[in-house]
Amino acid sequence: MKKRMFIGIGIAVFITVFWLGIQTSRAGYETAEYEVVETDGKFQIRKYPQLTTVSTPSNTTKGQRNSGFGRLFKFISGENEADQKIAMTTPVFMPSDAEGEAKSMQFVVPKDVAASGVPTPKGKDVKVVKVPGATFVVLKFSGTNTKAKNQKALGKLRALVKEKKLKTVGNPTFAYFDPPWTPGPLRRNEVMLKLK
Repeated sequence: MKKRMFIGIGIAVFITVFWLGIQTSRAGYETAEYEVVETDGKFQIRKYPQLTTVSTPSNTTKGQRNSGFGRLFKFISGENEADQKIAMTTPVFMPSDAEGEAKSMQFVVPKDVAASGVPTPKGKDVKVVKVPGATFVVLKFSGTNTKAKNQKALGKLRALVKEKKLKTVGNPTFAYFDPPWTPGPLRRNEVMLKLK
């Protein structure tokens, strides 16, 4: 009986430490600022200021799923005209088409780098893009980045938008906050639609 209790306590401690480790690793990065206007469970309305990003086309053809990430990672690792290393931020934004298929990938530039001037990218297909400030409806969801999971979350968000009689414009953007080794249930993902 005591042995079983100690095993149970050990498992609970391991899960707690593991979960806290995930939260700490996410908290170690600067996150894009926003103001929450309304919250209802996993649904929020948020105001984002203008964001400075580095952007690249998203390759979703077989064998090239992560090539966009690689190009952006090279940029922040120093593949720019200043040979400057730039801190990683969260989330990684993935502007998509109407069906939720990613068209590009964006890293948000840290505020201090954006204020002092973003170095020109050396890499092919990497551009500095200023994303205008806007208000978005956002739905949080967990799990790994799969088309089925994204479609389900987008469907839920569109249903909530309809229920709340909100007007949106443009295509969805997905946001991913965690590194790929984070277990699916602990990941923070979001899908966003811009309000008209």
